[in-house]
Amino acid sequence: MKVSVVIPAFNEERLLSQTLQQVKLALAAFASLGWESELIVCDNNSTDRTAEIARAAGAQVVFEPVNQIARARNCGAEAATGDWLLFIDADSQPSAELLAEVAEQIQSGRCLAGGCTVRMDGHHPMANFGTGLWNGLSRCRRWLAGSFIFCEAAAFRKVGGFSNELFAGEELDLSRRLGQLARETGREIVILHRHPLVTSARKMRLYSTWELLRFVLLAGLNQKRVLRSREACHTWYDGRR
Repeated sequence: MKVSVVIPAFNEERLLSQTLQQVKLALAAFASLGWESELIVCDNNSTDRTAEIARAAGAQVVFEPVNQIARARNCGAEAATGDWLLFIDADSQPSAELLAEVAEQIQSGRCLAGGCTVRMDGHHPMANFGTGLWNGLSRCRRWLAGSFIFCEAAAFRKVGGFSNELFAGEELDLSRRLGQLARETGREIVILHRHPLVTSARKMRLYSTWELLRFVLLAGLNQKRVLRSREACHTWYDGRR
């Protein structure tokens, strides 16, 4: 068994080194089973030291010139040679216990894809409320959080990967298509919850409450138009880090 870890990264020099260090520690969960793994970082047209930091950490670096997280993940997946793909965001830190749970699901043979609940670092009441709401919906609806998705590589390619039309919400679109394939094949989409993924709450520090709420309101009113616009999804793409 081989697992390919894909990390999309746009101007992530501040957090990438710490993430890669933690990912490599967590991969011990796979190594203990005799599994192979590879670490791929997709430099999504960064203007900082992202690629340099990734190479120094021993990761394979691929380049995606179009600044879009869906394309970055797809680019990394294209270079992957593993039986399973594991997408982790550059500002997130999985534990070895979480990856051990992933391994259990893969070994079960029933799982087609999965994700996990998330927990923001630091103390941010609004962020904690938002992640709590998301975690409930994720477990109920089998929605995959983009910061942590594991998927059988063949299934990912069969459904066409992430949609290049979306600048945000691409994980929900993928969840829908993988869910349909799981039903057709008698497999499962699982959301792990015993060991939540720790992810950065930096958006709470970098953007005002109004900026964040405005995006949610606009997306709710016109989801199709907003999620297909880089400008409307500026909190992912304006470079603030």
